[in-house]
Amino acid sequence: MSQSFKDAVGICKVIVRNGHDAYIINARLQKNLLALPDQPQTPEVDVCTDASFEELLKLFPSLSEGHGGPFAQTMEGETLIHFHHPNTAEAAHPEESLVRLSPRLAGKLIEQGELPQNLSPYMPVVDDPMDGFADFSIGMIRLKGIQDETLRRDYRRAIRAMRYSANFGLPIGPNSWMAILRAGRRVLDYVPVTDIMSEWREVAVENMHVFVRLLYESMILHGLLPEVAALARIKQKKNETEEHSVFAHTLEVMRHYAEELPYDWFGAMACLFHDVGKLHAVEIVEDNWYFHQHHEVGAKVTRKILGRLHMPHDEIDLICHLVRHHMRFDVMLTDRGIRRFKSLDEYPRLIEMSRANIKARGDNYKEFNHNIKMLDRTEVREEELEPLLNGKEIMTILNITPGPAVGTIRDALLKAQIVGDVINMEQATAFVKLYASREHII
Repeated sequence: MSQSFKDAVGICKVIVRNGHDAYIINARLQKNLLALPDQPQTPEVDVCTDASFEELLKLFPSLSEGHGGPFAQTMEGETLIHFHHPNTAEAAHPEESLVRLSPRLAGKLIEQGELPQNLSPYMPVVDDPMDGFADFSIGMIRLKGIQDETLRRDYRRAIRAMRYSANFGLPIGPNSWMAILRAGRRVLDYVPVTDIMSEWREVAVENMHVFVRLLYESMILHGLLPEVAALARIKQKKNETEEHSVFAHTLEVMRHYAEELPYDWFGAMACLFHDVGKLHAVEIVEDNWYFHQHHEVGAKVTRKILGRLHMPHDEIDLICHLVRHHMRFDVMLTDRGIRRFKSLDEYPRLIEMSRANIKARGDNYKEFNHNIKMLDRTEVREEELEPLLNGKEIMTILNITPGPAVGTIRDALLKAQIVGDVINMEQATAFVKLYASREHII
């Protein structure tokens, strides 16, 4: 073993002992190069490490910035050590995580005739959203270079290509699309679901239906959200004369929802899952498809899916709430029914989900228009601004002392009055007793 190689090994050990990874790139090749008789005056060795320039500078005060490939270099004895970054992209193929060549080593092999002249060895760089993509001015989304290899270095580019296509209204180039199709399984294997969702959150709401369609056509949706992809095999009536798949209907609902609320990403996600319960609730009777309680079932299925996607709990609660109640505005509501509807959280979103559903079916607005008019009658009357029982009366009825519980019961009573569940003193007394017992206040 040459002294230069020993110096490089010593450098790697120092880095490893200080909590970082380091190794000599293609050690066997570099050993052979260092053993050649016509060595340069200053021997060189390429090292790969995940330590930053600032961290290396603490270990090697003589460190300087690198040029033409390495990000840093230093002299160790009479040997010039070049430092390169590893490929740290989580979404890369496992074999791409090991750096096997540097530009300098590739140049040596080209000189020896062991590599073609046009080889351009991949060296990871700081993450750039456009890295790996050709300029969009060509009128399409296209991966650079050998497109399967470009994907292999970071499979997240497949999701990003679909995001760009949806957001900018550009087609994905045919060869790039074929590369994505071939890599579909590996995208699911190697791209963390959190990275997929990070890309998804960058999709404009008005283009969400396009993005989901691309996920479906690439077969990635089948692995990511099989419950949603399966909706393409479930049929339902679009209107009196037409039939379409639940998945096609879902995409249309997403598209129409964005027409009224173009910035509501969570509402669009609720539209994506609003009919997911039909997969589990479907019943076919004499060639007719029925989906009883699909909204309740769908909310539970959605909670399971969103948990799998590692979404925050508050976002899961919001989307599941919209899925559970998305049908509440679809029927002609009575005065009490409209009051109960308006007491729901996020009811404006539920109205727009109903409107989008009507547009997707090409249905009439009879029930919808009736309910919109009924909403005008739900303004709280002056006498309803105070509960039928005040705090002192509640304490007397329940035989409790003053405290936060009294205010909680009072607010619950007022809400019950507004939705029409309590309309007189007798019902108010019964309500506070039942509420206090159910909430373990007494």
